[in-house]
Amino acid sequence: MSVSSDVVVRKAVIPAAGRGTRFLPFTKATPKEMLPIIDRPTMEYIVAEAAGCGIDDVLVITSRGKVSIEDHFDQAPELEAALAEAGKTSELEMVRASSEMARVHFVRQGVALGLGHAIGQARDHVGDESFAVLLGDDVLHPDSDVLSRMISTHERTGAHVIALMEVPPDEVSLYGCVEATEIGPGLVQVHSMVEKPPPEEAPSNLAMMGRYVFGPSIFDAIDATPPGRGGEIQITDAIASFTGSGEVYGVVFSEGRYDVGSKADYLRAIVEFACEREDLGPDFEAFLVGYVRGRGLLD
Repeated sequence: MSVSSDVVVRKAVIPAAGRGTRFLPFTKATPKEMLPIIDRPTMEYIVAEAAGCGIDDVLVITSRGKVSIEDHFDQAPELEAALAEAGKTSELEMVRASSEMARVHFVRQGVALGLGHAIGQARDHVGDESFAVLLGDDVLHPDSDVLSRMISTHERTGAHVIALMEVPPDEVSLYGCVEATEIGPGLVQVHSMVEKPPPEEAPSNLAMMGRYVFGPSIFDAIDATPPGRGGEIQITDAIASFTGSGEVYGVVFSEGRYDVGSKADYLRAIVEFACEREDLGPDFEAFLVGYVRGRGLLD
């Protein structure tokens, strides 16, 4: 596969139009993307991940009731002035960071017709450029190099690239799974894929994990993809149209991912991120040790 040497991924798309029913009643009035991991909303971690890979143009696909996401990435002149007057320099830097890390744009998905349809809403913004897609349910640890590896693979090969992780057999029905051949350390060529298969029909236990890097040809594939399960346009079906010609690669990773759509994994993210912070870690770890010992969970 050949690719022009001037292919550079400068844009990212973050679908954020879901209802977040797994976190009701919190999400009755607040977008799930604003769930805090300590003192930063999950969406800020996603945008920061993109920015850390050199992406400075981010499009968020939203829906009704998600204005607070836009507010978070906007400037807050009155708050900034009050913090500056009070000499709260560190707080001022944190507030400004969210509006300065990237140019963040918004468009609404008027009708929820699936992830493929949501990504398709980015066509006018992305144009004929390559772009990354980051799902807001998946937070990657700031030390993760998954997205940078994916971008490097796409820029080198021109292939569409998906993030993959091995999952237990009893979890394959929760994800899109692939049949693939290893072509290098942590890199596979994808031959076929299926969305949320029963375990006995899964081609492997390599599951798609919320990060994609696409060339602009994905938009025509989305337009040509008929509705699938639940009447939704599945991005898996659109990607699958390229597997027969060897145009889909997968970057495999094994750690640093938090499914913040899961209550248990969301709590794990909070605990692990807190333990790593200099201002919280020592006291919080001491509390955790005392707590589990008090419950008889330590020898």
